[in-house]
Amino acid sequence: MGEGEKIKVLIVDDIAETRENIRKLLQFENDIEVVGAARTGKEGIELAKEMRPDVILMDINMPDMDGITATETIRRDIPFSQIVILSVQGDPNYMRRAMLAGARDFLTKPPSVDEMTAAIRNAGSIALDERANARPAFSGQSGVGLVGSMGLPIIHNGKIIVVYSPKGGTGCTTIATNLALTLQKDDTPVVLVDGDMQYGDVGVFLNQQGKNSIADLAPRADELDPEIVEEVILNHPDSGIKILTSPSRPEYSESVSGAQFGKVLGFLSHMFTYVVIDAASSLTDVTLAGIDAADVIVLITTQEIPALKDARLFLDLLTQLKIDRSRVVFVMNRYDKRIGITPEKIGESFKQEILAVLPAEERVVMPSINRGVPYMLGDKSRPIARSFLALTEAVRQRLASFEPEGAFERAGAKRNGKK
Repeated sequence: MGEGEKIKVLIVDDIAETRENIRKLLQFENDIEVVGAARTGKEGIELAKEMRPDVILMDINMPDMDGITATETIRRDIPFSQIVILSVQGDPNYMRRAMLAGARDFLTKPPSVDEMTAAIRNAGSIALDERANARPAFSGQSGVGLVGSMGLPIIHNGKIIVVYSPKGGTGCTTIATNLALTLQKDDTPVVLVDGDMQYGDVGVFLNQQGKNSIADLAPRADELDPEIVEEVILNHPDSGIKILTSPSRPEYSESVSGAQFGKVLGFLSHMFTYVVIDAASSLTDVTLAGIDAADVIVLITTQEIPALKDARLFLDLLTQLKIDRSRVVFVMNRYDKRIGITPEKIGESFKQEILAVLPAEERVVMPSINRGVPYMLGDKSRPIARSFLALTEAVRQRLASFEPEGAFERAGAKRNGKK
């Protein structure tokens, strides 16, 4: 920020006393200038377009339009303006929605003076840089828009898909890699994220190795831009998908926190149409952050009793966490018709329909893993490839069923009594 240059701030809050208190708190900061105040989300959008502030302090709960919706509109129309969300509730659901909408920070009311000014200065510095470089971090456009230095499109609100099994060895990494490849199109770019911070194998399954990993992004989770991401991710030449690998050694896993992982996912969802996560089986903070951020959870089981038992426990856990089970695409992998445990019986018993069944074809799957060449790059007439295309379609349909508002957002609103 240049000498003497002030950070222009717009306050959006439906409570007059709150607007005035914030204005008074900020009037003693020499590098911050309050340029306006709005009473509603719609008025905030109008003033933002007129004043083009560097930072907007946005209340999340307002009568006419919630702060999340206003944030999405402002980020679309004025991409360099950075938004700091203010909420009386420190609910992680609100924080996730705010970050996915393009907010720069999230503060719980009433924030301390130091907390608020630090957030404004951080966001203001980013806004001034983006204004100067004419390079918005998020375009906020629907579909493919601006591109970064590697030609990656900048997307608005891409979809996050977690591939998960509470039982190890059920084929999560195989399914995640092939799902990413199948979703990848010229107009729907995909990034595959290795969510196993200790023993992730996504790079091995795709025969890719790089010196950087998510451990290089996590410390900068609050200041990411497309160029930083593009320096770290790998390109899979045979398919075009991008790959974000896990740390190279297990002892480095502690360098990535759940909060950092969630912020990285939120940023990636503005660069890619699909963010596919190969999640670890253990319910670490990182795994839970991925599950919380997910639009769809692809839950994997097999016909083995331990895998079925763990899948049932996980579905019960989702209910306890008040996460809508309609977000789950339940998949039976390595299905063998000779075994009497059928998808229909499991779906009925679990009260969760199995939407896709992948046959046991070890003669196809194992060589593809050992060569680092996913089977969906090969002959698509094979039974397992045809079944996988059906799985991909089930995922697309489940994502489409959440438009324009996802089931998770509806559940969050219901849980909190309002948006």
